Amino acid sequence: MDHAAEAHRTDLMTITRHVLNEQSKHPEARGAFTILLNHIVLGCKFVCSAVSKAGLAKLIGLAGETNVQGEEQKKMDVLSNEVFVKALISSGQTSILISEEDEEAIFVDPSKRGRYIVVFDPLDGSSNIDCGVSIGTIFGIYMVEHKDDLSLEDVLRPGEKMVAAGYCMYGSSCTLVLSTGNGVNGFTLDPSLGEFILTHPNIKIPKKGKIYSINEGNAKNWDKATAKYVENCKFPKDGSSPKSLRYIGSMVADVHRTLLYGGIFMYPADKKSPNGKLRLLYEVFPMSYLTEQAGGQAFTGKQRALELVPNNIHERSPIFLGSYDDVEEIKKIYAAVEEEST
Repeated sequence: MDHAAEAHRTDLMTITRHVLNEQSKHPEARGAFTILLNHIVLGCKFVCSAVSKAGLAKLIGLAGETNVQGEEQKKMDVLSNEVFVKALISSGQTSILISEEDEEAIFVDPSKRGRYIVVFDPLDGSSNIDCGVSIGTIFGIYMVEHKDDLSLEDVLRPGEKMVAAGYCMYGSSCTLVLSTGNGVNGFTLDPSLGEFILTHPNIKIPKKGKIYSINEGNAKNWDKATAKYVENCKFPKDGSSPKSLRYIGSMVADVHRTLLYGGIFMYPADKKSPNGKLRLLYEVFPMSYLTEQAGGQAFTGKQRALELVPNNIHERSPIFLGSYDDVEEIKKIYAAVEEEST
């Protein structure tokens, strides 16, 4: 073993060190947010370990229950939800938890309450576990506005009010992408150290990309603007090369690729899903927050995604997010179609 080389590894920028550095920029900070993030990171490590052993531990089978979305729950979904709920409550920093797997909001016992609200999808894309496709955890964090008078009003706020958002992708490597409102950074889990190491500092999405990502199986149900944009991707009118189609079907994996390589990820409203399919609070908002922090845009087909005000905790929304110029193009198409119809 090269002991000199190993010694240098202690100078790595871990996620804990990174968050503490950010905390030091705010003299008023008391470490509550750092504690909360540490508990989220612990939950991600636990789920990463469980996902990698899912086949061995026979966790792939169905739990025999149906969640609030009407989807059959995998055992991993149930386990992941329990892991994050317990980790977040035990942090002592949360007041309300909103999970995709729970029909109702979880109000933390007053003796364990803190200043934060966490909205999360504990295991996004879990239907892909069986075939080894990347899946992940998505989360967003709000500050509590009325600690002494808690209600769902504290949760049903625009995404731009979030103080942090992120996701952890469980794939060929375990990658945690995080923004606390000051850019986007990516950390990769080093299994030998059990630490997330900064591997993608200051992620900036390319201004224009060469990839579009959408479920083409829904094409017959698309609205006019979406159909026109995809047509332009395939047959550009300006003589440029066509865009490549890449669609994994796991939001974490598709958005991760979009952040790194550029392009656009789309899950529009259509005849089958007039309100879109992705959930606003714990899928659309966190991913839109990260995209904007990386220099991109997020659009619903009508407005900036982060300005939407949810009416209920499991509300759905259409979404177009990615490179600034690509989203700008679809915004123009929507505006032109709307003008034609008036």
